[in-house]
Amino acid sequence: MTEKITRINPEQLHETPGYHHITVVEAGRTAYLAGQCPLDRNGDLVGAGSLEAQADQVIANALTALAAAGARPQDVVRSVIYVRSEERDILGAAWRRLTDSALGPAFTTASTLLGVAQLGFSGQLVEVDLTVALPD
Repeated sequence: MTEKITRINPEQLHETPGYHHITVVEAGRTAYLAGQCPLDRNGDLVGAGSLEAQADQVIANALTALAAAGARPQDVVRSVIYVRSEERDILGAAWRRLTDSALGPAFTTASTLLGVAQLGFSGQLVEVDLTVALPD
């Protein structure tokens, strides 16, 4: 499927820290993953108070969801990262933890990083929302 995904950074737009401004996908099947949260298989929050531990659980969950859809991180065409913080350093730490992981290729596409006041689960610090162009 990767040959049907084109990532573009127009020279008239600012440089990015690894993502692309535009992702073009040829027609095909698409999967929309629910926001991946730092919950274990039993639905319990992992890593209370630790952005790193929670990001690692989100990464593991996202990789599991991608595999279940028959996809890889390289097949992601849109990502939104939610971090419970208004601190730029914390947002940057979350970005680096995610992009330096096995899920990292998912964030080379059109991507948005948001600092938010609250997430769905008590104590939750990070969530990742992915859209995937499924392989043929």
